Amino acid sequence: MRRAAVAVAAGAMAVSLAACGSAKESKGDDSSSASSAKKGDDIKVGLLLPENKTARYEKFDKPLITKKIQELTNNKAEIQYNNARQDANLQAQQVDTMITNHVDVLILDAVDAKAIQNSVQKAKDAGIKVVAYDRLAEGPISAYTSFDNEEVGKTQGEALLKALGGKATKSSKIVMVNGSVTDPNAAQFKKGAHSVLDGKVTIAKEYDTKEWSPDNANSEMEAAISSVGKGKIAGVYSANDGMAGGIITALKAAGISVPVTGQDAELAGVQRIVSGEQYMSVYKPYAPEAEAAAEMAVALAKGESLDSVAKDKVSSGSAKDVPSVLVPVTALTKDNINDTVIKDGVYTVADICTGKYKSACDKLGLK
Repeated sequence: MRRAAVAVAAGAMAVSLAACGSAKESKGDDSSSASSAKKGDDIKVGLLLPENKTARYEKFDKPLITKKIQELTNNKAEIQYNNARQDANLQAQQVDTMITNHVDVLILDAVDAKAIQNSVQKAKDAGIKVVAYDRLAEGPISAYTSFDNEEVGKTQGEALLKALGGKATKSSKIVMVNGSVTDPNAAQFKKGAHSVLDGKVTIAKEYDTKEWSPDNANSEMEAAISSVGKGKIAGVYSANDGMAGGIITALKAAGISVPVTGQDAELAGVQRIVSGEQYMSVYKPYAPEAEAAAEMAVALAKGESLDSVAKDKVSSGSAKDVPSVLVPVTALTKDNINDTVIKDGVYTVADICTGKYKSACDKLGLK
């Protein structure tokens, strides 16, 4: 769910995240409708996040977005928040509540990017603009911010090949554990990883993991070990850190030690990297993503242009040329923990180097 830094030229990112559209496509709208009056700092912002199994949403995204909105509105904004707990139907109900409460703008991280389309349309019909956050929700969204998701997959794949070294041959068998099919990001991570791994190694088993569940990933890994053979797996592509935890539990139970990727730089993932159980994660700096969402939401609520914030354009199956901010990512290994999550204040050395991890931290110079 990340390298030395992967450079992304912001101005060159005319990214199309979906196939060709249809007559139903609607163009991304970066300004308020003519009937919308300019507003001051006293705005009402709805924030809907998708789940709480992944640590990032409650620990990073929510407080970062909230803080930035308040900074931009002199603490006058009202923020209404809900978490869908991985339930698409519940999230649709939460959108209805935001509409009933007359929020001025909605920041939405969709549980199911396609299923949420009707809710996005309802919000637009009610005069509420929607900022798609982290996942490209279908429907007439007005803005979008996320990471360069294919680059995330490429970063993971390249790191896995580097970890394999001389073992990265066409006869080497890899297990791929991808994210949920309801998350459009998962398909992009998968596409990016395949673009690097295909032809270099053999994908012996591959899974699309329901709800990004670590428990499901654990079961899938157990099945892969049984199918491929205990001594025949060279490495594992895991799309995020939560699933990597479940995968590593299965590998350890079988007495297998191979490189495993991840994403999101979760604390448990970073600790596994320190101890050598997990090879890498993808560090996605949440602050730039969260701040971009807040800036776009406040601008839309006030009827202002997004030109100074959103330099990219992204298209989905139902919206074209949506003003967007795409944030670059970094491959996180034991070699750059100091220069990434510690330097950026995501974690302290004390957070990471607890108990059984202290000696490994000392060897890495994390003091």
